[in-house]
Amino acid sequence: MEKLTFYIVDVFAEEKYAGNQLAVFRNAGSLSTEQMQRIAKEINYSETTFILSEEMREGGYDVRIFTPDRELPFAGHPTLGTAFILQQEVIGQPVELVTLNLKVGPIPVTLNYTDGAIDLLWMRQNPPTFGQTFEAATIAPILNLDPSDLDDRYPIQEVSTGLPFFIVPLKTQRSLKQAKTNRDRLFELIKTTDAQAMLIFCPDTYQSINQLSVRVFVDAMGIPEDPATGSANGCLAGYLAKYDYFGDSLQVTRRDRSLEIRVEQGYEIGRPSLLFLKSQKLGDAIEVSVGGQVVLVAKGEFV
Repeated sequence: MEKLTFYIVDVFAEEKYAGNQLAVFRNAGSLSTEQMQRIAKEINYSETTFILSEEMREGGYDVRIFTPDRELPFAGHPTLGTAFILQQEVIGQPVELVTLNLKVGPIPVTLNYTDGAIDLLWMRQNPPTFGQTFEAATIAPILNLDPSDLDDRYPIQEVSTGLPFFIVPLKTQRSLKQAKTNRDRLFELIKTTDAQAMLIFCPDTYQSINQLSVRVFVDAMGIPEDPATGSANGCLAGYLAKYDYFGDSLQVTRRDRSLEIRVEQGYEIGRPSLLFLKSQKLGDAIEVSVGGQVVLVAKGEFV
């Protein structure tokens, strides 16, 4: 195998060594699936991406995403991090849109600039779909919580924008901090569900400027907890819109039937992250976008 150029970036990070780290490989089209999987396992980030070609095909760049254990059809922070590297290192000039051709389909990423530098990247996710719901008595023991810790005004539900998650509303940050997955109970549950990972959230936050605090447990994907998860938060954005979670609250930004909020994640594991969510109701449909900053950490060669 020839030397491969790769980059380490922090996604959903306002500075280095926050957010969720990602390895992005260039010119990886000659690699087999087995080689990509082996590299992802060796690097052992939650996800690693491979840019197959630096030539666009059907308006986008072909990209594959791997966890240490398997290939994913879609994931949020790899999409934003790879779009950042494509603009900075491949395209080399400001562009407003970079599209990634993923297993789930083309995902467009919009780039915003301040003084010529990328500020925020936004990805439009697939419209959310809503699956089965669950009783608090079923889910609470998986999180080592009591059913009374869950907010029974809203359902516990599977939601997907390409990758399904359990969305679990909690009442307080105390419960959010206390939560810890019972792996045996979790793995028993996911034998019968589409979702393999769990997002829990509450309205209490570490930073007063933010509206929600989130944790995402991804035991089934090889890593216990993710510091920042764009795919899961896209599902959350759809869920918040569907169930009008914020009602008439003045703490969030609203425009017509759209909602914009700031979400913090990763504080409990020492990787504080910031995600921006947008959702918009269009009749019975819901559009969701997830945004964040990306910081380049390192560049190297993989032998």
